Amino acid sequence: MEETEARAGGDLKWSRETIPKVLRIVGTRLPQRDLISLLLVSPWIHRTLVSCSSLWLVLDFRETNNAGNRLVAALSLFRYQHVKQINLEFAQDIEDKHLDLLKTKCLDSLQELESLNLNVCQKISDRGVETITSACPKLKVFSIYWNVRVTDIGMTHLVKNCKHIVDLNLSGCKNITDKSLQLIADNYPDLELLNLTRCIKLTDGGLQQILLKCSSLQSLNLYALSSFTDEAYKKISLLTDLRFLDLCGAQNLSDQGLCCIAKCKNLVSLNLTWCVRVTDVGVIAIAQGCTSLEFLSLFGIVGVTDKCLEALSRSCSNMITTLDVNGCIGIKVHDIFSRKKLQGRGFLFT
Repeated sequence: MEETEARAGGDLKWSRETIPKVLRIVGTRLPQRDLISLLLVSPWIHRTLVSCSSLWLVLDFRETNNAGNRLVAALSLFRYQHVKQINLEFAQDIEDKHLDLLKTKCLDSLQELESLNLNVCQKISDRGVETITSACPKLKVFSIYWNVRVTDIGMTHLVKNCKHIVDLNLSGCKNITDKSLQLIADNYPDLELLNLTRCIKLTDGGLQQILLKCSSLQSLNLYALSSFTDEAYKKISLLTDLRFLDLCGAQNLSDQGLCCIAKCKNLVSLNLTWCVRVTDVGVIAIAQGCTSLEFLSLFGIVGVTDKCLEALSRSCSNMITTLDVNGCIGIKVHDIFSRKKLQGRGFLFT
């Protein structure tokens, strides 16, 4: 009898003390969808998870059907009153009307929001951007990749309503112009990450405003933008904290511009894929100036030779892990001995 009672007491202690401790540890490592499934397992688990506020700072409706209504329903729950991050990426049924509902019914729950992902939510317009940003005064991260309905008007609302943006992804927003870049430059001097991939209406003038005024940038993505020239590229040298730079397809980038970029001594990743005007001169300057480089792509550049590899080997071999020289027909280091020699110095060819 005593043994049975002792066992029962041990089980009770396990349920009340050990299970909650384990769940708090495991809960921080589980996807939110799995956490929600756990709520249905038992009352003990339900009470434990609901009481742990740190587990309910994220709402993830990525690739979810009926995401708009589900988001409104979730934010109506007490446990999401301090949500920090909302992910609606690829939730393609999200419309402006859902953002209207959020502001009307869930305004209090959005006051602490810091990160909002609206990637590929293609039904959202400038009006939707105005609505949601006016409800999120503490927003720091805003991503609206591949949205052709958003224009400079939407960016005007963003900079007016959200004063603390440090991470901005406008990749594929083909209808924004230099006016948006001027707004960003004037309002976000502490911006750290900016993605302008395929924003095809931008010119040197707009980019130069960013480079002159957003001196804290650590990551700049200019993928598939062929309209910029050395006039703008030279000013990248002003970004002394820059670590990631993607210039894939920068057809007007010359050695002169690249030599200026070589002054960014903290660069860790540099994508020069299809920068067809670049030669050994520019790459050697990068090798000598960017000695912390870990990733470098020279894919498709026919004007580089083994000379730039030797320079990279001398200056960057302690750090560089990936070097892409596919399509570089001027590079002849293809024999086994030469490859092994360079790989022994830290190079990984792709």
